[in-house]
Amino acid sequence: MKKVYLDNASTTAMRPEVVQEMTRIMMDDYGNPSSTHSFGRNTKTIIELSRKNISKYLNCSAQEIIFTSGGTEANNWILRSVVEDLKVQRIVTSKIEHHAVLYTALALQSDYNIQVDYVNINPDGSVDLTHLSNLLSQEIKTIVSLMHVNNETGTILDMERVSVICKQYNALFHSDTVQSVGKTKIDLQKCSVDFIVASAHKFHGPKGAGFAFVRKNSGLQPLLFGGEQEKGLRAGTEAVHQIAGMATALAISYENLETEREYIFGLKMYLITQFEIHFPDFRIVGKKDDFYNIINIVLPFSQDKTAMLLFSLDMKGIAVSRGSACQSGSVKPSHVLKEILSETDLKLPNLRVSFSHYNTKEDIDLLIEGLKIM
Repeated sequence: MKKVYLDNASTTAMRPEVVQEMTRIMMDDYGNPSSTHSFGRNTKTIIELSRKNISKYLNCSAQEIIFTSGGTEANNWILRSVVEDLKVQRIVTSKIEHHAVLYTALALQSDYNIQVDYVNINPDGSVDLTHLSNLLSQEIKTIVSLMHVNNETGTILDMERVSVICKQYNALFHSDTVQSVGKTKIDLQKCSVDFIVASAHKFHGPKGAGFAFVRKNSGLQPLLFGGEQEKGLRAGTEAVHQIAGMATALAISYENLETEREYIFGLKMYLITQFEIHFPDFRIVGKKDDFYNIINIVLPFSQDKTAMLLFSLDMKGIAVSRGSACQSGSVKPSHVLKEILSETDLKLPNLRVSFSHYNTKEDIDLLIEGLKIM
C-alpha cells in the first residue's frame, strides 16, 4: 500500500541535506557554544553563521534573530514580556489564531487583568481591517497579534497593511508566521512588524527548533533565566545541530521557493479540479486563491461520516487532517471553523489537505479514490 502524506501544515518531512548537516554536526561539532576553547568556538561559529543566514532571507539584522524551541515558546515569550516588561495593557487578536496565542492571551488576562479584544472575521475567513482600526482608536497601550497564514484555512493576512495600521495608532504588532516562513517571502525592512516567529519543522527542518524575530530596541526581557545565551534573552545551551539544520532547511526552501511554489499550487488546483469532477457539491472554506499549500474542504457527505472519516483514510494509508494537529483526536469542530462556517456546515465532514513538493498528482488521485468509497 502506497502511503500518502497530505498533512504538511502540521509538519513536513526533513530534507536529506538537513539530515546530513545535522548528523555531521552531531558527530564532529559537539562542543558547548559557551565554552572558550576551540570546540566551543567552532559550535559558536555554526550558530552565528546560521543566525546570519536566516536574517539574510528575512532582510533583517542577525542580532534580531533569537533561537527558541519553536513557535509556541516564541509566541508565549513575546506576549508575556510585552505585558510584564513593556506594560502593554491590551491584546487585540482574533478568534482564529493558533492556541499558542489564544491561550497565552487568556492566561495574561487572568494573571494581569489586561484587556483582550477580538477583531471581527469576514465570511471568507479574512480579518476585518476596518474593525481593527476602530479597535485601535481607543487610547490604551496595545499589541496586535494576528497570524500571517491561517494554519487551518490558508487565509492570508496583509501583514504590510496591518503594520501600517498599527504604526498609525502606535500599537505593537506581533504575527505568528509559523505557516509562512520558508514558504513565502517576508521582507522585514518593507514590513514594520515588531515580532514574528517560526518553527523549523514547518519548512522541512527539525522539530524542536525555531526562532523569533525581535525588532531591535524592543525592550523584551527573557522568559527563561540562566546563562547569557541568545543575547541574554533565552537561557540554555543552544541545540547547535537543530539550529544548523533549521538554517539549512530555510536556505534550501528559499532558494527553491518559486519553483516549488508553482509546483505545489499546480497540485492544489489539480485537487480542486478532481473534487469538481467527483464531488461537485463540495465547498472550499475561504477562497480558492488563499495560501498555495493549504486547502480546507467541506465534503458533501452525511454527518455520520465525520467521526470515522480520518480513520478510514488512515486505514488506506492516506494522512490528512481536520485542522490543527494540536487538536487531533477531537471530533468537535475547530475553533477556527466555528468562526467561519454556519451551524449546518460545521456538522458536515471537512478535510484540511496541505501539500509539499514531495507530493504528486497520484497522491491526490488516491485521496479521491479513498473518499469515493466512503
